[in-house]
Order: sequence, then C-alpha cells, then structure tokens
Amino acid sequence: MRRRILIFAVIFLGLTFGSAYPYWIWTPKTGKWVNPKTAVKPTPKEQLDFAKSLYDIKNYEEAKREFKKVLKSFPKSFEASESQYYLGLIEEAQGNLYEAYLAYQKVIDKYPFSERIKDIIEAEYKIAERFMQGKKRKALGVNLPVENPAIEIFSKVIENSAYGPKASAAQYKLGLVLKGLLRYYEAEEAFNKVISNYPDSSWVEAAKFQIASCRAAVSKGPDYDQGASKEAKDKFEEFVQEHPEAVLSRDAEKNIEQLKEKETESNFNIALFYEKQKAYPAARVYYNAIIENNPDSKWAARALERLRVMEKKK
Repeated sequence: MRRRILIFAVIFLGLTFGSAYPYWIWTPKTGKWVNPKTAVKPTPKEQLDFAKSLYDIKNYEEAKREFKKVLKSFPKSFEASESQYYLGLIEEAQGNLYEAYLAYQKVIDKYPFSERIKDIIEAEYKIAERFMQGKKRKALGVNLPVENPAIEIFSKVIENSAYGPKASAAQYKLGLVLKGLLRYYEAEEAFNKVISNYPDSSWVEAAKFQIASCRAAVSKGPDYDQGASKEAKDKFEEFVQEHPEAVLSRDAEKNIEQLKEKETESNFNIALFYEKQKAYPAARVYYNAIIENNPDSKWAARALERLRVMEKKK
C-alpha cells in the first residue's frame, strides 16, 4: 500500500511540475524532493567549482545560472566575488560588452578587496577601447543608456585605478572620444587633466597637441573665433618649440599654416568691409598687415590689388 502511494506521489509531482522543471530527484540525505536546477551545493567552493566546470566547456547559460546561485546563497563569501567576475567573463565571451562592463564593475563596487581588481580594470579598459573604435549598438543586442559607452567606461577606469598604470591612458583616450563627438571644450578639459594629474606620463606630449587641435577645431567652426584661432596657433607653436623632433610636430606645423591662412582670410574680409564702408584708413591697416605678415599667401596678392584700387579712388 505504501509503495502504491509513493508511485502515485511521483506521478502527481511529475504532472504538477513537469512544465516548469524537467525533473525532480529524491535525496535520502535530506529526505526531500529536489529540483537540480535550483539546488545549491553544500559549500560555496563546491558551487563555484561546479559553475566553473560548466564555464570551462563553454556551457555559458548553465554556468551563468550556477554562478548566480553562489551570489544568492553565499553573498559574502570569497566565491561570490569570483562568481561575479566570471559573470563578466561570460558576458564578454558572448559579445555583450556593455553587460560585461557592468558585471565587472559590480566586483569593484561590492568586493573592493577582490584579487581580480587589476584584471578587471584591464578588461574594462579594453572594452572601452572597442567602443571607442566603433562597436555598434545593434551588434550588442542591448539598448545602451549613454551616447558612447567609452565615455562612461574610461571615466570608471580612471576612478577605479586612481594613479594606476591605465589611468593616464584612459584620461587621454576619454579626451579623444569627446573630441570625436565634437565636444571640444570637454575634450580640452580631459586633455588638460592628463597634463595636470599625470605630468610624468608618456601621454602628456600628445595631450598638449590635442589641446591645440581642439582650439583649432573651435576656431574653424561656422562661427569663426579669431581669439580661439590665435590661441590654437600659439599652442601649436609652443608644442613645436618644446618637441621639435616629435612626429606630431609635423602635423602641428601644418595646423599652424592652416590657422594662419584662416586668420589672414578673416583679416582680408575685415579690410574689405572697411573698404566698402569707405573707411579707407582702417582698410589700409588690415591690407598692409596681411602683406607684411603673410606675404606668400593668395590673400597678400589680393590685398595688394585692393590697395591699388583704393589708390585710384583718391
């Protein structure tokens, strides 16, 4: 009779829970029916080892579920910090870069004494670089909450590593991302922090060039800013004087010539405006300055031509 009751009980449980879980097993040790999908190993180490065994064979979804059991059942254990780290590895292996970053960052936020911190900062830095290089949102399969995740992630790398080996590089590349988004004033601020916070860094030289480049970009905008143009030219000239042998100095010299050309064009337009207003003395000042300061430019030839025309009007 008892045997029949047990059989009926097994059938009933199978019908009741079959749609939710594939099977249940009887554990004599506990005297209970257990679903292997929700069961947790007796110790955090056993649970972690089991999860890692699934990770090693690239059964990522099952491994993810088992790592999460460690976090839920043993949240303050060493194994919990390891499990959180492995969740980041899984997301990265599956190509979910932003989710991987979030998982890694949880290790730093919740387990700041983890031995994985150095590895995590390196991983976050590489993820930021991939976003910087144009990793597309569609390829990630998630809706990203920020314009470019590289901004958020490089900022976190700087915060996480303080004055560590990746901090100055992350600060410089944060500036590059902002510059690429045409956020020149923010980019300039980021590059200035490279110089002020990491004066001995190998990125300082490039940061100085980028500051001048940001100033130049502002001056070349639709609303020409002569003051910004002069600042940019001064900074490029300063860079060339400080680093005459640097590869970037060649680019700096090209920028100086372009800025001179833009400045000369602006002065020519000012002179032309004064001429049209019949303010001839002011127009002559500007035309003569163009000829004196940039004699080889096309604007010098035009300025000389306008001076001759004005002479005929006397």
